[in-house]
Amino acid sequence: MGELFMIGGATPVMMDRLQAKFTVHKASEMADPHAWLAEHGASIGYVATNGHDGVRPEYMAAMPNLKAISCYGVGYDAIDTKAAREKGVVVTHTPNVLNAEVATTAVMLMMACYRELLRDDAWVRSGEWEAKGNSPLTRSVDNQTVGILGLGRIGQAIADKLAPFGTTVVYHSRSAKEVPYKYYDNLARMARDVDCMICITPGGPSTNKIVNREVLEALGPNGTLINVSRGSVVDEAEMISALQDGRLGWAGLDVFEAEPHVPEALRALSNVVLLPHVGSATHETRAAMGALTVDNLLQHLEDGTVISPVPECADM
Repeated sequence: MGELFMIGGATPVMMDRLQAKFTVHKASEMADPHAWLAEHGASIGYVATNGHDGVRPEYMAAMPNLKAISCYGVGYDAIDTKAAREKGVVVTHTPNVLNAEVATTAVMLMMACYRELLRDDAWVRSGEWEAKGNSPLTRSVDNQTVGILGLGRIGQAIADKLAPFGTTVVYHSRSAKEVPYKYYDNLARMARDVDCMICITPGGPSTNKIVNREVLEALGPNGTLINVSRGSVVDEAEMISALQDGRLGWAGLDVFEAEPHVPEALRALSNVVLLPHVGSATHETRAAMGALTVDNLLQHLEDGTVISPVPECADM
């Protein structure tokens, strides 16, 4: 049996599989997880966590014999992969199994903004349709130019889902890729040329507030911003100001800077659609993510290898 430290929760199916091979120690059931690790951390060989909670540096330091960290989620910026690698700890995540679902969420947010879904839902519920007649016209989703910030696996899935709408896809990333879309090496320049920008780039220091005032104003009063990546990617205060002033037209957001806290100023706006970080939150996709999270741990316990290491640990 291995010794597993669990940060965050797990489904019953995940727990059944884990407890068959590990003694599971849940941080959520400890009065002081750091104190517990100070006493027992040397026995821990494995950690199960998620993209939001990650692994605190002091936790990792207290587990000198740690072998692997399995992250439930594709994003892993809350885990110090450099420190893990230096300790010989392999970090895994759950890519690919959630690509389609997050892409669907991005397209859903775009459509909700363009077709004013929340406004028209309220129009019917309030009785305004009967009292005042038809609601104002909306914008067509068809034949738009959409800029994707971060054309990785999910970004490509978004581009694929947009194809039936006659979308012209362009993109910005760290470098050009071999894809049939126009590449922009300057984000503000791309923002000026598109109708809608979808953020699906990883979080972390290199992308912190990359969608800044200049980019938001380049997107402009007729532009739509969709964020299904990390709240840190967008300068939230500047975005709120731009939405309030009409310098930015609409926003569809699944992520926020300090979630679950969402500023009252943002919640009060009528030109935004807000979701509680549910990009991959379907029964089917979360089951697949949970299975891969556990599979990585069980395989490493069995033979020292993993299925889906993060890029920084791919050669370990």
